[in-house]
Parts: sequence; C-alpha cells; structure tokens
Amino acid sequence: MKQAHLRVVIMGGSSGIGAATAVAFARQGAHLVLGARGKEGLDDIAWRCRQAGGRADVRVVDATDADAVAAFAQDARDLLGQIDLWFSNVGSGVVGKFADVPIADHRKVIETNLITHMNDAHAVIPIFIEQDYGIWVNMISSGGFVATPFAAAYGASKYGLRGFSEALRAELGKKRDIHVCDIYPSFVDTPGFGHAANYTGAKLSYPPGVLPPEKVADAVVALVRKPRPVTVLGAPNVTRKVAQLAPDLIAAGMNRFMETWARRADPAEDTVGALYEPQHGASGVHSGQVRRPARPRRPVHADVQSDDRTLAVGAVLIAAAVGLSLLGKRSDD
Repeated sequence: MKQAHLRVVIMGGSSGIGAATAVAFARQGAHLVLGARGKEGLDDIAWRCRQAGGRADVRVVDATDADAVAAFAQDARDLLGQIDLWFSNVGSGVVGKFADVPIADHRKVIETNLITHMNDAHAVIPIFIEQDYGIWVNMISSGGFVATPFAAAYGASKYGLRGFSEALRAELGKKRDIHVCDIYPSFVDTPGFGHAANYTGAKLSYPPGVLPPEKVADAVVALVRKPRPVTVLGAPNVTRKVAQLAPDLIAAGMNRFMETWARRADPAEDTVGALYEPQHGASGVHSGQVRRPARPRRPVHADVQSDDRTLAVGAVLIAAAVGLSLLGKRSDD
C-alpha cells in the first residue's frame, strides 16, 4: 500500500541505514527531509529517492549542535506541513582498546551517538505534542544490550540510548498517538566501518551474517502501520538473552575474539575516519565488502522478526566467543 502523503525526517540520511530507509520510504511515495553533515552524500540519496518515486529535500546540519537541530526541525515542518515520523540515525564509532584511544575520540563518539539523538528528540517531541501524534524512531544496535570490547564508548552510548528511550516512553505514556520506537540490529552492511576511527592496527571488516541495510529500512517503514517499542533484528535477540545470564563471560569471550581478530587481520594505519569531518563524496548504502546473491525484495510487514539463519550465525559467534573465553581461562589456571 502506497502512503503518498507520508512525511518523514531522517537525520543521518546520507549513507547506510539512513539512506536505505530514505529510499524505502520514497518507494511508498513519501516526502522526505534528509539531514546530515555531508552535502554530496545527501544529494546522492535525494536523487535516489526521487528515482524511487518520492520527494526529498536536503539540509546540511551538524546534529551535535542543538540549536542547529531545532532550526532544522522547524524548517522540516515548514517544508512538510507536519512530521509523521522522525528517524534519529546519526552514529559513529571508534575501534580500539579503551586506553589506546584518545579520550577526545571517546567523547566525540558519545556526543555523536547519544547527544545527537537527544537533540533530535528535544526538537521534534514538542512538534509531536502540538500535532498530538508522531513516531520517533531511535536507531540503537545490539550494543545496547551487550558489552562491546574494543568499542567501549560505542557501547556506552548505545546503553545510554536504550535508557533514554525508556525514560521518554514513560514520560509520553499518556500520549497514545505519540510513539518512541527503538531499533536494535546486529552488524549491518553499511559504509560505517569505512567511516570509523580505528586504533587496532588492523583493517576493519564485517563478520559473517551481517544484515542488509534494506532489512533494517523495512523494519522502520513497518513502524508507520504498527508502532512498537522495540524491534530486534538479527543476532541481538540471542545475545540479549545469553548476556542476561552471563554478562561478564560474554564480554570476556568477545574481548578474546577481538584480540584474536586484531592479530590475524591485515594491518592498517590508525585513523580518525569521519569522526570529526564528513566523508568526502557520496558513500552510498552498502560497504562494498559483502557479496550477497540477488534476490527479490520481500514485501514490508508490520511485524519484523529476526530470520533464523542470522540468529543461528549470531548464536555460533556467541558460542565461539564463550568458547575462547573458557579455553583462555583453562590455559591461565
């Protein structure tokens, strides 16, 4: 069913999940306003949205600037008339052992991943209250459930986002038509690793079982018809349950897994990536690392469930991590 009058704002819409979601909404005939730091990336995705049958306006905005985000929200409402859904998707990361990463980089990750989403909500929630309806979608990740060794600031920001959403849902609980919806995917095949700061000395690459960004996009689009507080995609459904039983063991296993990976991966120079400045040029939707056989797009369903194959891969990775931890403990005895 086409939703030709749907009005959508995506912050962080110039690449990856945000870009895939913009195109997915465009296929529904939506009118979008896309915000990000990089003009070239925004223009590329806006063109893709128009090719897909939607309308798209772009605005260059630094999501860490609360005043700029507030102005962006008002501009978006003026362009759209009203805002039906706002997708907070800005994110960044730095990979490396905590003490090896400059504290300024850790601070920047927290600011980019947590504060920007708070800026978004602070700007759009009053608009939703005035309209008496609206959907705020908060992109989190499996890092909101499970500790992330070698990405401590990233994990801290994602745990923070989960707590922020839960508090916001409680405050808005009496507003039946205003929804706060969280998305928790596992690894997604986006340009994100290419944008990340990296202090591991090793080239970053995606593990097996990564999700296509289109799957996450479909989950966001589905929220229009059936808003739900939590949508879990991929391995986090497994990791969340296991981590509740043995959080320290899982974290230790993942740490050993990361140490093994860093020793075996191709070497790479340290980089701050796109942590402080936008990536030059258009980054697109996918990483370019993952080969995936062509398959027809499945229709969007309101209830998006984790597919069994991805869950199985997630379970295997967790088991491997735990196994490494146990083996390591035995060798240390």
